[in-house]
Amino acid sequence: MVKEIKNQIRTIGIIMDGNRRWAEKRGLSRLAGHRHGAEKLRELLGWARGAGVETVIAYAFSTENWRRTKTEVNFLFKLFRRFLNTEINALVADKTIFRCIGDRASLPEDLQSDIAKAEARTKDLGPQTLVIAVSYGGRAEIVAAAKTFAYRYRDKINTGGEKEFSQGLSTAGLLDPDLIIRTGGEQRLSNFLPWQSVYSELVFTPTHWPAFTRKEFINILAEAKNRDRRFGK
Repeated sequence: MVKEIKNQIRTIGIIMDGNRRWAEKRGLSRLAGHRHGAEKLRELLGWARGAGVETVIAYAFSTENWRRTKTEVNFLFKLFRRFLNTEINALVADKTIFRCIGDRASLPEDLQSDIAKAEARTKDLGPQTLVIAVSYGGRAEIVAAAKTFAYRYRDKINTGGEKEFSQGLSTAGLLDPDLIIRTGGEQRLSNFLPWQSVYSELVFTPTHWPAFTRKEFINILAEAKNRDRRFGK
């Protein structure tokens, strides 16, 4: 007897880890691993759409990733530019809203411009939304939200609660992730959505991100849907 699926997975977070290790195992450059990883994100969007997932939040570049070599960082930004320039028409055709979260001011000016254009072109679409976290750090996001909250409610601080605080987060207007998947074998969130993930179901898979398959994705969704999510009740 098939167990009844009780929970709908509407929003997922993806920590796309393992690009470099995947490439090294195959005698490829780390940069080649990142290129294959970008292609995998394109595939995942289609899988998610087919499974009824409305929002995908992809962790592409953390604030800690700035410590990598200049060559690698520049290549990652090159891939992001290419993704925006080549995939924007596909996002429009699929009625997918594009959003970017993170410290946008730290990015190259031309990349900031490309991001703004993609957001403007897709803002009235839907129902699917793709959110890419770039130069993103969850603690920094909470600090920024706290400053916004303190300013907005400086004269009535006792009237603001969690709902009002969350309006200052970069994910304002989005549902919190029902599920967060991390590929690559590590079992931690690494500063990804610490506020939003408090009741997220977590799945850690040893599969490196470029090797992640539709079959594994669908199996993860099915398993997560059957978990007993009580939200503290």
